[in-house]
Amino acid sequence: MQEQNFKNHGRMVPGFHYLCGLLILALLIGSIVNLIMTSHDNLYSASLILLIAVIIFILSYYVRAFALKAQDRAIKAEENFRHYLLTGKPMSFDLKMRQIIGLRFASDDEFPALAEKAVADKMDEKEIKQSIVSWKADNYRV
Repeated sequence: MQEQNFKNHGRMVPGFHYLCGLLILALLIGSIVNLIMTSHDNLYSASLILLIAVIIFILSYYVRAFALKAQDRAIKAEENFRHYLLTGKPMSFDLKMRQIIGLRFASDDEFPALAEKAVADKMDEKEIKQSIVSWKADNYRV
């Protein structure tokens, strides 16, 4: 795996993000077409197929959203603990979740000062990441 930095830190899992997403979209479109073109005798089963496709579509969104929310909570706890270990104080309550997510890539040497700067300058996640000099990889988040 190449060294992680600002330009390459985003990660996509092709099987989930592309293949599964494309297949779910094809299922949804195909079930709509099936419902439109079905005979009266098959209306009930075509409706059920569409309902299943819609449920799978909605579930695929929430499965990802809930996993990211759990990761966000873990990141917040980890970074607050890291800040406490480095400074003896918890992180500022003024830091927003997206800022904390950006700060997780900062090395221990620059983390406390960058956290203060992020609050003072109201930096967004991208600005924080671009300000990091010594990048600390996060190889577990997808």
